Amino acid sequence: MPDRLNVRNFIHGGDYNPDQWTDHPEIIAKDFEMFKEARINSVTVGIFAWDKLEPSEGTYDFSWLDDVFDRAEKQGCHVILSTPSGARPRWMAEKYPEVLRVDETGRRQLFGERHNHCYTSPVYRKKVQEINRKLAERYGKRESLVLWHISNECGGECHCELCQQAFRNWMKAKYKTLDNLNRCYWNEFWSHLYTSWDQIHSPSSIGDSNVLGLNLDWHRFVTDRTIDFFENEIAPLRELTPNIPVTTNFMGGNPPDSHVFYDLDYQKFAKHVDIVSWDSYPNWANGYETTEKLAAKTALMNDVMHGLKHQNYLIMENTPSQVNWHPVNRAKLPGMHQMGSLQEIAHGADSVMYFQLHQSRGASEMFHGAVITNKLSNKTRVFKDVKQVGEALDSLAEAKDSKRLDAKVAIVFDYDNMWALDDARAYSNQSKKYWETIQRHYKAFWDRDIPVDIVSVEADLSRYELVIDPMHFMMTTEFAAKLQEFVKAGGTLVGTYVNGIVDENFLTYLGPGMDAWLKTYGLEVTETDTLYPEQKNKLEIFGKTYDVCDYCDLIEPETAKTIGTYGDFFYKGTPAVTENKLGKGTAWYLGCRSDDEFLSDFYEKLAQDLNLALDLPVKKASSKVSVQVRQTKEADYFFIINFGHEEQNVEISRRTEDVLTRETHEKGILALGAYDVKVLKETR
Repeated sequence: MPDRLNVRNFIHGGDYNPDQWTDHPEIIAKDFEMFKEARINSVTVGIFAWDKLEPSEGTYDFSWLDDVFDRAEKQGCHVILSTPSGARPRWMAEKYPEVLRVDETGRRQLFGERHNHCYTSPVYRKKVQEINRKLAERYGKRESLVLWHISNECGGECHCELCQQAFRNWMKAKYKTLDNLNRCYWNEFWSHLYTSWDQIHSPSSIGDSNVLGLNLDWHRFVTDRTIDFFENEIAPLRELTPNIPVTTNFMGGNPPDSHVFYDLDYQKFAKHVDIVSWDSYPNWANGYETTEKLAAKTALMNDVMHGLKHQNYLIMENTPSQVNWHPVNRAKLPGMHQMGSLQEIAHGADSVMYFQLHQSRGASEMFHGAVITNKLSNKTRVFKDVKQVGEALDSLAEAKDSKRLDAKVAIVFDYDNMWALDDARAYSNQSKKYWETIQRHYKAFWDRDIPVDIVSVEADLSRYELVIDPMHFMMTTEFAAKLQEFVKAGGTLVGTYVNGIVDENFLTYLGPGMDAWLKTYGLEVTETDTLYPEQKNKLEIFGKTYDVCDYCDLIEPETAKTIGTYGDFFYKGTPAVTENKLGKGTAWYLGCRSDDEFLSDFYEKLAQDLNLALDLPVKKASSKVSVQVRQTKEADYFFIINFGHEEQNVEISRRTEDVLTRETHEKGILALGAYDVKVLKETR
């Protein structure tokens, strides 16, 4: 299947809902005039438009959508066509109530909201294929069609009897026998033995919610069921339009913690889309963290999306200003829209797209930001900001086929581990913070402009010099062996506290632990001390003392060398940080959660030892400035972004050209205003 769009420029567009304005054709006509002015070159249409496309069962109206295609093609605009499955029409729910979801207590939901549909329902699957086939037959050969946008922000779960039976079949396929299932779930505990497959039921507050293996398998099943529905949905599109790629918009990075999307395993899901796309909504100018800190978190989410397929991706949605669903919906400050947009381009995005192009007049998202607001004016600050981004993307057209610079550093992230660690009845519920831990390790490299890949346990590690594996609580013996081979071959590994505790069935490893794990790190963890939030320990290392919180592993070295020790409590003076030589490589173990100062100092040492720093023509004095690189065979493009609230200076050491202004920069000082962006080109 195609893994890229058949377009020459960066995509600049977004969600457009002319189906809401069919009684105002003059507004639609004006929209396209303003799209042209704002350098909008793509419209995404059909999202949530099922009742407009099929107002009653078997009766179709495509006239309004025909008009959009005609207008787009007349204007040289691309069309991304969405399938409407994210919100079923009311007539369908009334005639076929099985399409509505059932919650975990057994209550069938009323018609309402969106995504309130059962992924298993044969009726819903059939109806989705029918409408998608109609769309593919009618628009599949239109010259403007460049991408299928499948549904919208997939998520949620259903507990109906159809889904329960599908879950039982999934369990049978995985475990083969009830004896094996009972062993893997440790079902002798609390007399929970299954004696029939029919006894299996999804986790529920009025049933089982403390069988840890069951909870984890339900997470896995929901991902697999969503993917199965997705494959059913795209079948007519694959058949009729095999050359048009498919995507669905992934999520993540929302405030306040900028967390990866929790409900679905995108590392699995990404294998089923041709192009990764996601909806990016960082709350720039918030009141609880610096713009620099949020920029690092947003960079991480972009690198997550890049890492899913190790290829360029799309920003399917972002806002040109404020949204309507953050806890506080603040507008972007002047300059922030271009700052945030070009940050995502710098990390490998090939688009900047919005929700929404034209603001809704009513309903739940009527106050969500838009390119064209209900002022219907091109004089607004937001419209001018969007136009500025459009002009910048036009200037960057020569870099369209560039790729993000290859990374030498990888951080392992695993969905099973996240779900299992969060559900473990151990440690501290409020301080596990698996994703926040990844954010903190990532920022040490982002501060130094060193590219990082976020990888799954299936990744080829041989392409990296440094692999960081934080809080890998649930680890398979296969992955432990993979890490061992990576180190033996010359790689550098960093592991942390709460690591290698349980297997993929949520059963603890007996004895000292996995043999490969023990040999890789050269130590045994005998105990983990979980601290209260107000308690602090000390780490003494590199001639300095750092603060330690939350978790402290008690370590018995075997072949490992003690590099740092604890400064307090009953294990004062015992190993806290170790180094183990194995084969041609080295495995570091960070046995405690340290402060950011230690992570910065530690990774600075590794960056120097491994020669990880990039040869950049830009030298900066502040981590408020980020430098990211995209490459073609002919040139390097350096995206220099000031995430500070005041002017920052950088030093240019080689002759470069500013792609946005076409100015030439010789050696010397270059000033960046607040939220300013420079894109410098160096030809090889």
